[in-house]
Amino acid sequence: MRLDHRLLHHLAIHLAVLLFAGSLRAAAAAPVEVRLAVEFVDHAACAHIAAHHNWYREAGLNVRAFDSYATGTALSAALGKGGIDAAYICLLPAINAHANAHVPLRIVAGTHRYGYGLIVHPGKVGRVEDLAAEDIRIGCTREGSPPAALLHRLVAQYRLDASVIARARRMAPSQLLLSLQSGRIDAAFMPEQFPTMGEAAGFKELVSAQDLWPNMQGSVLVVTERFLAAHPGAVETLVALTKRGIRFIHAHPDEAARIVADKLNLSAEDAAFAPRPDSLRVTPEMIRVSLFRKLDNRVDIAPGTIQETIDEAARLGYIRHTFPAENIFEGRFLDE
Repeated sequence: MRLDHRLLHHLAIHLAVLLFAGSLRAAAAAPVEVRLAVEFVDHAACAHIAAHHNWYREAGLNVRAFDSYATGTALSAALGKGGIDAAYICLLPAINAHANAHVPLRIVAGTHRYGYGLIVHPGKVGRVEDLAAEDIRIGCTREGSPPAALLHRLVAQYRLDASVIARARRMAPSQLLLSLQSGRIDAAFMPEQFPTMGEAAGFKELVSAQDLWPNMQGSVLVVTERFLAAHPGAVETLVALTKRGIRFIHAHPDEAARIVADKLNLSAEDAAFAPRPDSLRVTPEMIRVSLFRKLDNRVDIAPGTIQETIDEAARLGYIRHTFPAENIFEGRFLDE
């Protein structure tokens, strides 16, 4: 009888160990929840491609939310309120969120360079100097956005009067394109894919980011410091999927353009307007032109590039003072 008790005791211990080990394996295999946000532009093409192919789930990430914001400045404000773990966002709004709203975030990868353009009515504006005329109505996104910073560079480079900036009507990109189409404005500085959409509608791109800011970093992948500390493996996975998405863009341009166009059309009403006018519907051909002619899709990003943008934000008064890029950049996942 004593032997039986010992045997039962050992069996109970063995069973407990097996159950404990099984619970550990289950915990390790449980998907990490991530609340992901993107801008309502094709700057986040790699994220849309990853979502389409279900790469997040396959890699052990449970994307609890995939929210689309009409502008980078809107996404910047949302980061300040919390509730977002990671975001594909333009670099300048990310810097503004960190410096002005004190959002503890880290840049862990780039997604593209450039991606902004000035679209004009060809019957009203034939050259940059025409923008100085008081009867030319100019539109731009809000101060603090990349197009707004580029408008400042345009005025400085072409030695235009500062009134060009003062006259700019501030709107979201979708509203700018609609205003251009309806004749309420004659020129608009916008993020892609909207300049390409404007060209498809018969307008002309007069100046691009490439003309005004060499090697300008467009968008980045950011994560909150809290999420990075709690889930460094998940951050590594997000960077890996960003790389994979960008490789897919280059390897399968037609399919990538179709996927991104479908995603943007599906999320249009939630992101920017309801109902969505047909004139704001994007096509795969528009997205292909945008991705390959207007953006330089690449994941690498250097601290010097970030520092240049931080210094520019401080010079323009978007942030109160400059700070070291190392305060916001976490590049260790790019080399893995």
